Amino acid sequence: MSAEPRRPAPLRRVLANGAAVVVREAHTTPAVSLNLSLDAGSVCDPAGVPGVAHFLARVLDRGTGRRSADEIAETCDGGGVTLAVHATRHTLSLGCTCLAEDFAAMVDLLADVLRDPLCPEPEVETRRRQILTAIRQDDDSPAARAVERLHRLLYGDGHPYGRRVKGTAASVEGIDRRALLDFHRARAAPAALSVVVVGDVAADAAADAVAAAFEGWQAEAAPPPELTPPPAASGRRREAVPMPGKAQVDLAYGFAAVARTDPTYHAHVLLANVLGQYGMGGRVGRSVRERQGMAYYAFAGFEADRIPGPLVIRAGVNAANVDRAVASIDEVVAEMGAGGVTEGELEDSRRYLVGSLPRTLETNAGTAAFLQNAERFRLGLDYDRRLPDLLGAVTRDDVNAAARALLDPERAAVVIAGPVAARSNGLPTADGAEPADAGS
Repeated sequence: MSAEPRRPAPLRRVLANGAAVVVREAHTTPAVSLNLSLDAGSVCDPAGVPGVAHFLARVLDRGTGRRSADEIAETCDGGGVTLAVHATRHTLSLGCTCLAEDFAAMVDLLADVLRDPLCPEPEVETRRRQILTAIRQDDDSPAARAVERLHRLLYGDGHPYGRRVKGTAASVEGIDRRALLDFHRARAAPAALSVVVVGDVAADAAADAVAAAFEGWQAEAAPPPELTPPPAASGRRREAVPMPGKAQVDLAYGFAAVARTDPTYHAHVLLANVLGQYGMGGRVGRSVRERQGMAYYAFAGFEADRIPGPLVIRAGVNAANVDRAVASIDEVVAEMGAGGVTEGELEDSRRYLVGSLPRTLETNAGTAAFLQNAERFRLGLDYDRRLPDLLGAVTRDDVNAAARALLDPERAAVVIAGPVAARSNGLPTADGAEPADAGS
């Protein structure tokens, strides 16, 4: 089954300098989406200085050797283009959608932004204030605090997965223009770059335009950082993040699952969907929210990458219901770990995932993001066509084996954040200190 069987297969070309280009023609609308991805995410942040990659993403488009920030903004505004730049754990990316007639100009602009950022001092200071504001907002968010602390429990304080992509207020205060330019010099290189183009263009001509925009760029990237797998869970880890005055408690409950390249990846995707990734219809939603009426929201998510990624159950509950909510999740996890999923649950999950694929690919931007992910993990240019069969080949035994290996409440990491007393449910505080008695 294919989302769009009549579309031509994408073209893939590796440029002379090592950059990869993928182009897919889509002529339904006179528009083109560009997606540039650089292997320069927060895992590459210098030791002890989290937040550099994110900071660079915020100032990357604020001026180059050829264009001022105003000129970049005017070019984008004149074409009705919104330029998105952001950093994740593993990548720093740029993207936009433009009219087909503006494609060549936008390729040239994005290449300039990526290759030669100036990071002007006034822009650095402006973005620093904005990042600090965002960090303070995260500090005041029970949901953000719960997920952040969960990652630290799963991966350890010193692991790149255990720290914030944005960094800390202290680290951001210490990041200057030189640090941003040094990071760019060390990490921005053709061999670390993939460019995806989707839209109303001729594939060969589009690849030629990308090649011309990056011609002469011969930078060499520093070696990628070594990422250690998460430590094996030897027991249940639980913490509380008391945040008095908040309206609800946010709960994060999870495990380190498998890497994206693991042969059982698709079985874990289906498992997560049955658990609750596709919304309130999953087991967690039915148990915690619908049957017991305790949660404002409840769902599960699975994020796999170069190393085993987290499978996380999230819920928002009233503080009075924290113990019951955790117990309910424990029950769901124990039941799935021991008994697995039903055939009906597996088929519902499979239909949902296969049925959602055309929606993912219905826009040029969605297709570009999908192809960028396929390029990053070397999944093949036909991954969209093969995915339904890959999901279809996963058996109930495969999913149940994944459940048995992963889902054990006694190996879960659990964090609650919000208006709870530190010892209200027997959890230690997030800083590792012995919590005060709830009645004190």
